Amino acid sequence: MASGQAAEAVTMLEMRNDGRPGQHQQNPMVQYSTLEVTTERPRDHIIWSLCCFVYGNPFCLGLAALIFSIKASDRKVVGDIEGARHYSSTACSLNIAATVLVFII
Repeated sequence: MASGQAAEAVTMLEMRNDGRPGQHQQNPMVQYSTLEVTTERPRDHIIWSLCCFVYGNPFCLGLAALIFSIKASDRKVVGDIEGARHYSSTACSLNIAATVLVFII
């Protein structure tokens, strides 16, 4: 296949017919980088941390969870996804521990 034929084939693949005879439109091509598609922004659990801090704060676990949640939120803003994921995981663990202790007590 010559390079002219390849370009022609790609152009024809990008064209689509919207049902009206004689009219063709270009398909909008949406491109995503592999990093954006595969990475999901971690949650910072700030609302859960606030609830644990205000309503039940056994052994200051709610305060520690709130601090780690704020750090995770800051890391998300900066763009450090791995750091945000680490702080988010720690905040989630502390929130789980605080919630379980509040329900036991």
